Amino acid sequence: MPPRRRVDPHELRAAIDAVAPWLADEGRRPARAETAAAVRSSLRTLEEIAPGRTVEVRVPPYAAVQCVAGPEHTRGTPPNVIETDPRTWLLLATGELDFATAVEDGRVSASGSRADLTAWLPLVRAS
Repeated sequence: MPPRRRVDPHELRAAIDAVAPWLADEGRRPARAETAAAVRSSLRTLEEIAPGRTVEVRVPPYAAVQCVAGPEHTRGTPPNVIETDPRTWLLLATGELDFATAVEDGRVSASGSRADLTAWLPLVRAS
């Protein structure tokens, strides 16, 4: 499989800016394409800054990535899985929501001993 194109920081910023009013509860839900762009570019950024295959981060229905160095799995469901909805993921990615709080509140499902993204979040600050 060919390597993915690196995420342009300006592309990530533009995608986040497009959904920022929704994240701040000041606007209607953005178009599916805008939400998808923000989720996918932020997950790809996480994949770049935390390379590895120890943790799978899922944000249905848009994307899932494997990241974080450590023991790799090769088949089936990985032992460390994080799953959340698109808005919660983007709040985490922009630093508007703390990872531990999101897990405690049940907004993020995190299973496995390495399923903690605190060291890599936020990926970008909301403007």
